[in-house]
Amino acid sequence: MSGRFAPTPSGRMHLGNAYAMLAAWLSAHARGEDMRLRIEDIDVPRVMPGADEWIRDDLMWLGLDWSGDVVHQSRRTALYDEAFATLRDAGLLYPCFCSRAEIRAASAPQEGDRFIVYPGTCRRLHDERPDEAAARVRAGERHAWRLAAPHAGALDGRILFDDHVYGAQDYDLGAALGDVVLRRSDGLYAYQFVVTLDDLLMGIDDVVRGRDLLRSTALQIWLRQRLLDCGACGVDARWTPARTPGYAHLPLLDNAAGVRLAKRVRSLDLGHLRAQGVRPQAVVGYCAWALGLIERPEAMDAGEALACFDWRRVRAVRGRDLKVPDDVGERLQVM
Repeated sequence: MSGRFAPTPSGRMHLGNAYAMLAAWLSAHARGEDMRLRIEDIDVPRVMPGADEWIRDDLMWLGLDWSGDVVHQSRRTALYDEAFATLRDAGLLYPCFCSRAEIRAASAPQEGDRFIVYPGTCRRLHDERPDEAAARVRAGERHAWRLAAPHAGALDGRILFDDHVYGAQDYDLGAALGDVVLRRSDGLYAYQFVVTLDDLLMGIDDVVRGRDLLRSTALQIWLRQRLLDCGACGVDARWTPARTPGYAHLPLLDNAAGVRLAKRVRSLDLGHLRAQGVRPQAVVGYCAWALGLIERPEAMDAGEALACFDWRRVRAVRGRDLKVPDDVGERLQVM
């Protein structure tokens, strides 16, 4: 079993990506496990040419190694097609003909992360008039495919898990996420589907990422079990380890204005920092401090960070989302 790096090649990695990658590497190595590298390039319109090479180069520069071949989601479409067909044949998916505007108009606003729970318009169509829904698909009407999740309040939709950082989590899947899209109307598979299937097929049992994906974890746990139950892509609950992976969700790094770090802000990307003469030990040390592993930023390599790694230290700072100052590059240059 393994941990994993799972970056999206939509641009150069920034300081926030390095922070998450370091945490994932530390978690896996503290458990004596390997790291896998998966390039999540299934969303083709977002992919920037050459970004996957930048990712590999920056990880090696930081001293964050991985084992085995690099996995590219864009080369696994046949696997996704097979698993998708299995879920559809099992009655777990239905076609959705709604536009985004229609969904927004029919949905109640959600607090916090602006996540919109689908109001179930096409699920009712599928349940009450299945022949009409099938005829619209055959006629070539544009549609996405949604996962038929348990309804709000259903016992089988209550998902409990323990996060290494944020502790006990309790989600009502139908109320918190509803029927998410697994394949978009343009034919591209959605993140929730491919990440769940890939983690299962690759034997990933240690998932580290930002706290903004806590809600998604509940869905992925439920979907993982459905994939096992259906035997998608040959996985079988009788021999495939069905244990839920360990999860750790990290406090986020924001910019000085309090906005989450983005790859379009070039001043914080690793290519810019490297060009300014920043050493990898400075980046690792800053990220180790942001994780709460050390009291103040100081240069260190990944092995030195591993010596002081403990999830209890990360939990102690979970109430904060750090603001990265605009002059962080200058500060890192002198570390």
